[in-house]
Amino acid sequence: MNGKVLALLGVGDIILEKPNADFYMSLVAPALKKGDIVVGNGEIVFTDRGIPTFVELFPSPGCPMVNMEAIAKAGFNVITLAGNHICDRGLPGVEDTIAGFKKLGIAVTGGGLNIDEARTPAILERNGTRFGFLNYNCVGPMGQWATRDKFGCAYVHIISHYETVTNFGGACDVYTFAEPRSLKAMENDIKKLRPLCDILTVVFHKGVAISNKLAMYEQQVSHAAVDAGADLVMGHHAHMPKGIEVYSGKAIFHGLGQFVPVAIGLIGERAKGYRELAAPSISDMYSLKQGPATLKSMIAKCEVVDKKISKVSYFPCLINDKQQPEILKNDARGQQLADYINMLTQEEELDTIYEWDGDEVVVQMQNRQ
Repeated sequence: MNGKVLALLGVGDIILEKPNADFYMSLVAPALKKGDIVVGNGEIVFTDRGIPTFVELFPSPGCPMVNMEAIAKAGFNVITLAGNHICDRGLPGVEDTIAGFKKLGIAVTGGGLNIDEARTPAILERNGTRFGFLNYNCVGPMGQWATRDKFGCAYVHIISHYETVTNFGGACDVYTFAEPRSLKAMENDIKKLRPLCDILTVVFHKGVAISNKLAMYEQQVSHAAVDAGADLVMGHHAHMPKGIEVYSGKAIFHGLGQFVPVAIGLIGERAKGYRELAAPSISDMYSLKQGPATLKSMIAKCEVVDKKISKVSYFPCLINDKQQPEILKNDARGQQLADYINMLTQEEELDTIYEWDGDEVVVQMQNRQ
């Protein structure tokens, strides 16, 4: 290997509803700017217009468009949009978000004015290496999905089956799996993108919110992406990190955690008028004070040499009491988060091995013997 080392960095959910958006990126921006390709999830649309829609149980108010500049200044050049809030402000929210990011030179994928646009990949080139991205929402609701003549997001339709063996009407086992046609559509997208790029990344909005356990379908869709040709898989939506898997020699970050969280006060405003539908209340469910898992996060890192991924690692991160993500070092605090990721990995029997390299936690690209 004698080529230039390129760095691909990835983070989870970014929610910039708050004023002074630069402040929330200030601690991580120096590290992000070192990346050649930096991708994050635009959890909430950016618009100064539009009306609330109710396809999501708790629709977001949208982020001010001026806050998009903080994302650009922090070093991001790809934003994924396939999630469960893309239609919360109607068509204006989707139009303004896509147009705003493109104006700032940031590529988008996963969302669009119709399903063809939503399934269109983002492709960027650095030093002759082409990076391709696709993005799919696996968590619904169906009203967020794009169609041939409706705005929204790309998706893989997940089916849930509830089985009660005894004591009918009581506790049951939950089985989740991908509906075959939408899974096949995703696989076809990957196969079409494969000859157009050197490093192909598939990003999923997947899993159960406020849970670090893997739903059954999460490995199914991730493995299908790799089998179809993906070099890397990243996931988010749970607002807390999950374990990392190595499958067929490719890394799967099942959950990157939230990166910039929603403000607690705004959660209360958002839930106003809907509280009777929530049990527990949405403020209790999403409050940063609810538990330490929602404060944990990471930055995925892949080094690319000669158009291939040569090293996979992550920077452990913690959301501080000012709601800023900050990168931890190889010390007691960093080790605590690394131990947590290792624990989640073992609980899901993913068999991944980690080791520190400076202030990065390296993912060994072979399974535990």
